Amino acid sequence: MKPVIEVHDLGIEFYRGRKRRMSLREMILKRQNTSPRDTFWALRHITFDVQAGEAVGLIGGNGGGKSTLLKMIAGVLIPDEGYARVRKGVAPLIELTGGFLGELTARENVYLAAGLHGMPTEEVDERYEGIVDFAGPQVRAAMQMPYRHFSSGMKVRLAFSLITTLDQPIVLVDEVLAVGDRSFREKCYVRMEDMLSGGKTLFLVSHSAGDLKRFAERGLYLRGGGLVADGPIKEVLKEYHRHTDANS
Repeated sequence: MKPVIEVHDLGIEFYRGRKRRMSLREMILKRQNTSPRDTFWALRHITFDVQAGEAVGLIGGNGGGKSTLLKMIAGVLIPDEGYARVRKGVAPLIELTGGFLGELTARENVYLAAGLHGMPTEEVDERYEGIVDFAGPQVRAAMQMPYRHFSSGMKVRLAFSLITTLDQPIVLVDEVLAVGDRSFREKCYVRMEDMLSGGKTLFLVSHSAGDLKRFAERGLYLRGGGLVADGPIKEVLKEYHRHTDANS
C-alpha cells in the first residue's frame, strides 16, 4: 500500500530574518549578486513516509522547522528541493486563524472555510449547529461578530471544531491546543481520540510530551532544519530531551 504522505529529499529556502519565499526575480538576482549568508535552509534533505491511520508527533525546538513542514504537507508552501506528496485530503489546523478572514463574521467564515475544503453549503447547514455547540456558548453568542474581534481562545475553539468536522482522512494540528481552557482541551482530546479510532491519520506538533505520548505512536525529531530521529514516540522524545538537556 502506498503511503498517504510521502516526503522525499524535501527542502525550502528563506531569506534570513524575513522567513518568506523568494520571487522569481529575487531568485535570479540571488544567484548573481546575493551573498549566501542572506538566505538559509529552513528544511533540507527531509525524507519519510506516513501510512494511513498513523499518528505522528513532530518534535523539536523553536525554529526547527516543524510548522514549515506542516505547511508544506498542507500545500501552503512549495519546496525548493524534493517533494511532499499527499495522496488523500487534508484538514489543516496550522494557525490560530484557521484560514478565516477577520472582516467576515464567524458564521460567514464557517461557510467560507468549509466550502474551501469542499463541503457543500447544504452539508454545512446540517453540521452548523454541531460545530457551534462544540465551540461553546461564548463562541455561539459571537457568531454574528467579525472574526477579528474573537480572542485567541475563541478562534481556536471555532477553528478546531470546524476542521475536525471535515471528512478529510488526514488531520494536521500545530500547537493550537496550548491555547484555551482545560475543559475545552479535554473536549479536543476526546475528539482526537475518536478521529484516530475512526482510522484518520494525525500529524501533531506539540511541545507537550504528555500530549505527544497520548496521541502519537511515532515521533519525528527536527533539529536545525534536518530530520535527526524517526521512531517510536517515547524513544524520539528521549533523544530530544537528551539533546536539550546537554545544551541547557
